[in-house]
Amino acid sequence: MASKITAKKNDDFDYKIIEGESKTALAAAGTSPWIDSATLELRHRIGRGPFGDVWLATHHQSTKDYEVAIKMLHPINKDQMRVVVDKFKDLVSKSQGIENVCLLRGVSIISGRICLVMKFYEGCVGDKMARLKGGKLSLSDVLRYGIDLVTGILELHAKGFLILNLKPSNFLLLDNDKAILGDVGVPYLLHSIPLPSSDMIMRLGTPNYMAPEQWQPEVRGPMSFETDSWGFGCSIVEMLTGAQPWSGKSIDEIYNLVVIKREKLTIPNAIPPPLEKLLQGCFMYDLRSRPSMTDILHVFKRLQNSEEEEFWSFWRGIDSRGIRKSSAYLGYTEWFLSKDQLQVGDTVRSRKPANSCKHENMDVPEGKVVGLERDTTDSDGFALVKVHGVHDPLRVHVSVLERVTKDYLASGDWVRLKYGVADKRCSPVGIVHSINREGIVAVGFIGLPTLWRGTSSQLQMAKGYSVGQFVKIKAFVVTPRFKWIRKDKRVWATGRISHVLPNGCLEVEFPGALPFGQEHGNCLADPAEVEVVDFSTCEGVVEKIQHLQDFHWAVRPLLAAMGLLASMKLDHARFYIWI
Repeated sequence: MASKITAKKNDDFDYKIIEGESKTALAAAGTSPWIDSATLELRHRIGRGPFGDVWLATHHQSTKDYEVAIKMLHPINKDQMRVVVDKFKDLVSKSQGIENVCLLRGVSIISGRICLVMKFYEGCVGDKMARLKGGKLSLSDVLRYGIDLVTGILELHAKGFLILNLKPSNFLLLDNDKAILGDVGVPYLLHSIPLPSSDMIMRLGTPNYMAPEQWQPEVRGPMSFETDSWGFGCSIVEMLTGAQPWSGKSIDEIYNLVVIKREKLTIPNAIPPPLEKLLQGCFMYDLRSRPSMTDILHVFKRLQNSEEEEFWSFWRGIDSRGIRKSSAYLGYTEWFLSKDQLQVGDTVRSRKPANSCKHENMDVPEGKVVGLERDTTDSDGFALVKVHGVHDPLRVHVSVLERVTKDYLASGDWVRLKYGVADKRCSPVGIVHSINREGIVAVGFIGLPTLWRGTSSQLQMAKGYSVGQFVKIKAFVVTPRFKWIRKDKRVWATGRISHVLPNGCLEVEFPGALPFGQEHGNCLADPAEVEVVDFSTCEGVVEKIQHLQDFHWAVRPLLAAMGLLASMKLDHARFYIWI
């Protein structure tokens, strides 16, 4: 937005005549974020983006004229205008006074297009990189800018806004070389608004910086605060290397690499190990395993305050605070575990392994934290847990404990909405992401782009699924949410779960499908529409043989060959008996 664009053609710098539309303005009074379009004078266009154009303009006021930048959105359906205007007015109001975020002047409508009016800033981090040899920044600048930006991101997150478009060209620079956010969440505000453009991907951010769940949030979501951790990580890598993430790749190629193949950006060499570890965490496929912005700020500040020779000793300290041997087998990242800060008085239980539907070793079936052995600023340490029937409190590492609600729900549990879902496009079955101490539960459901929030009383425990289980569509489901393979016209094929997404969506492969002569490949599944198929539950020899065939397509010809061999031996034996 703040990048300086060289004019090559008149089309690059369009001039627009202002049409007085003060009569269309919403009622403005007091501190209303609404700006009368008659007070805005467009000068020339300075940029284009997936959501519209950016114009340099003058805001005429009674006492003084201000130079402003105007983000003029692409045309929106008239029935959506009020919704979008209200969203932007709310953004402008809530963003006032936030540190390290661009100053938003207000909202207006010009020539039937919604406009977000903000202070004009001369340069951005992307501009500075373009002027440097190699196009990359020093580590000290990256850390300094990173701290500035994360501070602003955290404040916007606290107001309930996701950014979803973090990149160096959106990191504005002040005269004192301080970095501030130049995009305040336009993709987030517009993600559910129908736009004339058929390119849905471009509406959700810039592909080179988009997290896996950002491409299809209703299917592979939900989007949450850690979605911005991915975009921030991409930006840091670009600032360190001078190379844009997935440079030279088409949108389809980036989608295939990030979403389907689950590939990660290459982390640059010769950076402090704590920063390397942090960036690796930013690119975890499951957003729950990524560092929060608070984690990122902590690491950046520690690195900035450390002398260069202290980087390695600092890393050893960070590593020792990671996943202890006592919890490593559970399969969680240290970033996942750092999000659940236990306090005295919390009800807890033993944490189950990451890829599991049930607890294997319940050392603490249920107990209450009566003491903590750790530094007040450290997420690591031990908890003293009082368990019913045990005289002395148990001393347990905090990483193997999870906080539960009064209804015995915890993060990672599978749940079902008790009273159904008003929007039938959403699945009734999902996965709990977090529970705060006020009892508000955040759950990921297929069909919702962001986390559902409610109380535990609205939920009930549901049957869970894990990688490796075989599933098939339930008999009563005529048309499943996602395309599914059939064995024949009447019978659904059985597949094996290869991945479980954060909203409960199941990625299913079909090892029993022949690699030729019939459709095969991976499918997605709604957990509410499938059931587990187990060898022990198969009735009769025929069903058991059919289940064996589902393990791999080669089992079918192998069983046929064994049957043929047995038949030949039987015929051979009969021949000798006849003789």
